[in-house]
Amino acid sequence: MSRWSLAGVLLAGVWLAGSLMDCTPVAGGGQTDFLNMHDSVAYVGMATCRTCHANVHETFRHTGMGRSFGRATPERSSAVFGDHALVRDSLTGYSYFPFFRDSVLYIREFRLQGKDTVHNRVERVSWIIGSGHHTNSHIIERNGFLYQAPITYYTQSRRWDMAPGYEGGANSRFSRILTTECLTCHNHFPGHVAGSENKYFDIPEGIECERCHGPGALHVKAIQSGNIVDTSRMADRTIVNPRRLPRDRQTDLCQRCHLQGVAVLRRGKTFFDFRPGMALSEVMHVFLPRYSDSGERFLMASQAERLVQSACYRLSESLTCITCHNPHVSVLQTGREQYNTTCRNCHGALKCSAPEADRKARKEDCAGCHMPASESIDIPHVSITDHYIRKDYRPVSGDGGKSRFLGLEPLTRGMVGPEEMAQAYIALYEKFIPDRSLLDSAGQWLDRARGKETVIFPVRVHWLFAREDYGALGRLADQCDTSGLDGWTAYRLGEACMRTMRHKQGLAFLARAAHMAPYHLEFLEKYGVALGVLQKGVEAERVFRRVLVEDPARPLALTNLGYLRAVQGDVGQARLYYRKALELDPDFEQARVNLEALEGLRR
Repeated sequence: MSRWSLAGVLLAGVWLAGSLMDCTPVAGGGQTDFLNMHDSVAYVGMATCRTCHANVHETFRHTGMGRSFGRATPERSSAVFGDHALVRDSLTGYSYFPFFRDSVLYIREFRLQGKDTVHNRVERVSWIIGSGHHTNSHIIERNGFLYQAPITYYTQSRRWDMAPGYEGGANSRFSRILTTECLTCHNHFPGHVAGSENKYFDIPEGIECERCHGPGALHVKAIQSGNIVDTSRMADRTIVNPRRLPRDRQTDLCQRCHLQGVAVLRRGKTFFDFRPGMALSEVMHVFLPRYSDSGERFLMASQAERLVQSACYRLSESLTCITCHNPHVSVLQTGREQYNTTCRNCHGALKCSAPEADRKARKEDCAGCHMPASESIDIPHVSITDHYIRKDYRPVSGDGGKSRFLGLEPLTRGMVGPEEMAQAYIALYEKFIPDRSLLDSAGQWLDRARGKETVIFPVRVHWLFAREDYGALGRLADQCDTSGLDGWTAYRLGEACMRTMRHKQGLAFLARAAHMAPYHLEFLEKYGVALGVLQKGVEAERVFRRVLVEDPARPLALTNLGYLRAVQGDVGQARLYYRKALELDPDFEQARVNLEALEGLRR
């Protein structure tokens, strides 16, 4: 996303061939007629579930899911603190030091010039994300807006380091937003403020019962009415029991969060819409980039995808995640023998081909040998079980060790449209791999959707925006008005118009974006810029002040307010705004240039 300011405006082919296919397998036994799958059934909360299932709740709260999200307290943190807890980003020059003071967690960001501290910023940490089995990451909350902090504690190696994705010069400091895509996997359903990307009015603490069992209001009503089902004889249809689902729906339930990749929502769907018992493809498709050595490469939260690749899964009619895992009990409290017993139930008659000495050295640990702990490619300092069950773990790429990108593969069952393939390639380019050949692939998929121009219009706008083809976007802007546009499409058309000096037209589109997403702070900032460019200073100042009411730590809004104050002759107030912006971001060039210009006028 670009970051241009008002002052800056005033002054300054890889493609998977083949036809679409329906990959949906024939479901095995099981039922999908649970009554609480309907979207009219309400959620009741884990406290209600606990009144009848206290024993299950007591063990579940110690699981990775139960501890997935919580307040940043000393009791909740798995980290070790002290003088050694210092992280330096050598590429940006920032250093980070986490510390508790009066049971409140803070992260200090600073930069040294020689022995002098030339930058110092302290942010309070509100939330810890991650169970502590592998990591604790840290969340900053400002007026309900959630941002990830730049450092993570890696439990297995007992060390602090840059958070995943912040390495290699990609340090976004305290500005990486936590969207509903992230939060609805790492936590129970939060109360999301409509018209925002990362503002929430209610934040639960950990995954809750109804994420796997579905909403419980119908079940509670039945129990209170005395309608109690003997579940040893039949299913209680008022609440989903995952074990009674068909195998593909069981897998979809686990894959909702344990299938890491590029998620593309179906039209009109949100990340809140999936319910246990549904097919995941009813809500979204998930795509994974495939490489010539994908057998040896895996993402941390890809357990379901790795398991499905395994011959043990493909040749079985009953193997699922819960064959080995009891979701109500922590893996840290589950003995290795439970996993190995599952192996022997199918393979007990087969003689292990490993040398006897190796078997004894490994204590006859089937899972430890065929599902070894390995490092994922996306999270450093972490070792996790690879769920791709294989007999031989030697590299199989056969291309001299060079990894070749083969294309995006849809991993969810169901028909995938060309517009969804295009969206997946655009998202892969924007979020993970900045290789412009991915946009060529997206364009080829869009070409396949000819005849559906009205449907794919937002996708085509997104594609052109990613290509920075502002001229083509301007021509599209000439062909449409703002009514009916979603916020993102209006924003992209508006910024394209601004970049091609069509300011009045750009203002109309950015006004639409701000109207459709009134708590999307970047939309508001760009709308304020457009107002300022068109000499609507009073309206622009009102917009920037509104941004800072929502989140006071916005360098762009502060810089633009400083500029507007300077234009009106209020040099002292302008200077304060510029200095505040630079306290937050000492590398914000426009604020520095403007401040130096003011100081030059004083001299």
